[in-house]
Amino acid sequence: MVKLAIVYYSATGTNYKMAKAAEEAATNQDVEVRLLRVAELAPEKVIASNTAWNDHVEATKDVKVATTDDLEWADAILFGAPTRYGNAASPLRQFIDTTGKSWAEGKLANKAVSAFTSAQNAHGGQEATILSLYTTFYHWGAIVVAPGYTDPILFKAGGNPYGASATVGENGDFDPIVLDAVKVQTKRLLDIAARLT
Repeated sequence: MVKLAIVYYSATGTNYKMAKAAEEAATNQDVEVRLLRVAELAPEKVIASNTAWNDHVEATKDVKVATTDDLEWADAILFGAPTRYGNAASPLRQFIDTTGKSWAEGKLANKAVSAFTSAQNAHGGQEATILSLYTTFYHWGAIVVAPGYTDPILFKAGGNPYGASATVGENGDFDPIVLDAVKVQTKRLLDIAARLT
């Protein structure tokens, strides 16, 4: 049985919804899944000043916080975070920065990994964010599993071959077809992980 860790950061809920879509795709298969959020870094005062952010933090407080043990446990890891200046949001990057010991001991090598993201506009660094994450995974010796153009839904969801990406409007809405793209990406990740285990 393949073990999947879905590790995400979400401020107002977009990447959480994408992570939940991945979890749904995985639970329809013979897979053990852990849905995990990374710890929030922003001060409570800043979070409280944004109603959507504050509401989301409160709504997901019971989601387990990821640890490096979760990464070592997994055969496949799917990361998700919003784009910040062409990179993953700092809470996810900070979590990844704690993986040095696991990396040095070879405990992240040969794992199947993939990533998804979101931004407020289509050219807001979505591809750069995913590619910057993949650079880290290459250093781990992990096997990067991009969705490519393996399913027509990927074209309909915006055509990002590196990983699913949502373009989010000011009101927090995005095209729900992106969730289907996340599901396709998750199934591909699990298929490759199964071949590696």
